[in-house]
Amino acid sequence: MLDGYWSEAPFSTPPETRKAMQLETFATLTRHHASHCPAYANILNAFYGGIPEIAVVEDIPYLPVPLFKTLDLLSVPQQDIVRTMASSGTSGRPVSRVHLDAATAKNQARTLVQISQEILGPSRLPLIVVDQRKTIKDRASFNARTAAIIGFSTLGRAPFFLLDDETMRPDWAGLQEYLQRHYGSPALVFGFTFMVWQHFVEAAAADGVKLDLADGILLHGGGWKNLTDRSIDNTAFKNNVRERFGIDRVHNYYGMVEQTGSIFVECAEGHLHASVFSDVIVRDPATLAPLPPGEEGILQVLSVLPESYPGHSLLTEDRGTLLGEDDCPCGWTGRYFHVHGRLPAAELRGCSDVRKAA
Repeated sequence: MLDGYWSEAPFSTPPETRKAMQLETFATLTRHHASHCPAYANILNAFYGGIPEIAVVEDIPYLPVPLFKTLDLLSVPQQDIVRTMASSGTSGRPVSRVHLDAATAKNQARTLVQISQEILGPSRLPLIVVDQRKTIKDRASFNARTAAIIGFSTLGRAPFFLLDDETMRPDWAGLQEYLQRHYGSPALVFGFTFMVWQHFVEAAAADGVKLDLADGILLHGGGWKNLTDRSIDNTAFKNNVRERFGIDRVHNYYGMVEQTGSIFVECAEGHLHASVFSDVIVRDPATLAPLPPGEEGILQVLSVLPESYPGHSLLTEDRGTLLGEDDCPCGWTGRYFHVHGRLPAAELRGCSDVRKAA
């Protein structure tokens, strides 16, 4: 199903080609999951009267993301599952569980590399991980943080884990030695957004540490809630990173464990972009009708990758605004958007009814 995608540049595919490929793939995945996942078929029957007429991407039926916290949704036999991933839950709240077969896991890893190389280039850079090494020990069942570290580790070489496994204190001396060993090669710094802020930026300021990483690239993602609560926006984040480490190339990404691999990456203009492997729709919070650019609503995200579970079209719990399509000043094609944050702590409309239908 994905053979045609590997030859495409993720953010430079001609719009007509991209739209035709995606629509066919999303429709095929909808039929596949309806045939192989009884719970998904029940939901389609209850809310859409079966598989709806699909003429445009907005017609693709979606599942509310919270369903993955209460249902095990599989479109392959249980014995074909090679990996189970969970979202990074907090405060004892239930987490999403996503089950991968070998083909889906392989496609996710390959897609992550292809998308990330658009900003990192083809060479594998020395990798500084703003996290603990122990986070990646369990490779069979892990959460979003572990999945991200393992996935992005394939993009770098000789990974250095900055944080001590017991204290989470940054090993500044070890990092200095690591940078000296790789002198002359730009470094890739990776971590979850809040981890980077607290254990890299703030910790360096508290310890009086300044490093020259001017040729490096910082790639981070995983949510902004803790930072926005402290009035730290994307601009302030980048300014502090530049002041403390000299890094100008800072790219945020938006993704979720339910659609691992097909991340939305921030371009040079500071906009999150859908690639040839993904799409995004903004829906009205009251009617769930698609909204035009410029209007804030609920984000629906689509990915061509999920084959072992019905996660190809999901209504998220995030607020966002579509900014445009195929006309970003950065030159990338596809839809681009802004994420404002999470919805208020309440279930999306219809979520409880969907669980009953499943």
